[in-house]
Amino acid sequence: MASKTKAQIDYKKQFESINKQFQTFQILNEEGKVVNESAMPDLTDEQLQELMKRMVYTRILDQRSISLNRQGRLGFYAPTAGQEASQIASQFALEKEDWILPGYRDVPQIVWHGLPLYQAFLFSRGHFQGNQAPEGVNVLSPQIIIGAQYIQTAGVALGIKKRGQKAVAITYTGDGGTSQGDFYEGINFAGAFKAPAIFVVQNNQFAISTPVSVQTAAETLAQKAVAAGIPGIQVDGMDPLAVYAAVRDARERAVNGEGPTLIETMCYRYGPHTMAGDDPTRYRTSELDDEWEKRDPLIRFRKFLEEKGIWNEDMENEVIEQAKEEIKDAIKKADEAPKQKVTDLISIMHEEMPYNLKEQLEIYKEKESK
Repeated sequence: MASKTKAQIDYKKQFESINKQFQTFQILNEEGKVVNESAMPDLTDEQLQELMKRMVYTRILDQRSISLNRQGRLGFYAPTAGQEASQIASQFALEKEDWILPGYRDVPQIVWHGLPLYQAFLFSRGHFQGNQAPEGVNVLSPQIIIGAQYIQTAGVALGIKKRGQKAVAITYTGDGGTSQGDFYEGINFAGAFKAPAIFVVQNNQFAISTPVSVQTAAETLAQKAVAAGIPGIQVDGMDPLAVYAAVRDARERAVNGEGPTLIETMCYRYGPHTMAGDDPTRYRTSELDDEWEKRDPLIRFRKFLEEKGIWNEDMENEVIEQAKEEIKDAIKKADEAPKQKVTDLISIMHEEMPYNLKEQLEIYKEKESK
């Protein structure tokens, strides 16, 4: 029997070395105190206030959307409470010319990027007008297929590069999305071509009901960037300043021709995965919920701004009332949209309609005329 040879590589030490390189990047701690002064982004008081306004508005939008869904006035909806810092601060770091390719939970980003709110409501209802972004609003419709937006983002980013534009394409998925083949294909393609892309993984700890520890043996999701030869960073996703700084840095790298970045934001969704029957109490403990509620991004950022003397209760209440009024107006406008017809869908499906659809169009025209 041949003698057992000694391993040439200390695999344990190799993994320890990799894991040490992916420590969580943070600027504000849970008490709203700055713990990383050198990383503070260059934001004016007015910009800090605007970021807070958008986060508060988005929390109200989430609450109202859940209520509207329960009333039967919205269709598919994935709650966002708890992920405002990850979502809103990342979009805040972009420029108008940048493209957003969202997942199904990422409606707030495309609304703040310019998609009218009533169209976001129409998207939830499955109405085709909800997918028709106005000219100059660089967003795609939220992707329902988990991870597919990563491949699409690699393509959009390569197109940006070929056109010589100073812009980026950013996309989002959850921790579950990193278990999909599309995730690896997207980051690998973008890395190989140095495409100006930003890949955000919003690690809210559970892919529907499956914890991250069951999905992968990797210590962090950020380190998956190593295999694609691109930079990766893990960020405190409940810290809006850290998220903003990480995305802004990734954008600068991308427009300067240095290629894509993978950003893992550590966050938590306080509600269910979607409003389609998920019950998080079946796979999450109340102790875990309590632990993450202490890290609430709105509470943390509010403390920071109040300490600076640039935020108060009256300002927050004003934003809340504004959000309620605008949401009411937007849902009313969505209600006024014409009822969707099969002929509408057939007519807008192709630039040049194929013969088989022409036949179907005539059939449905006759049906709809009765």
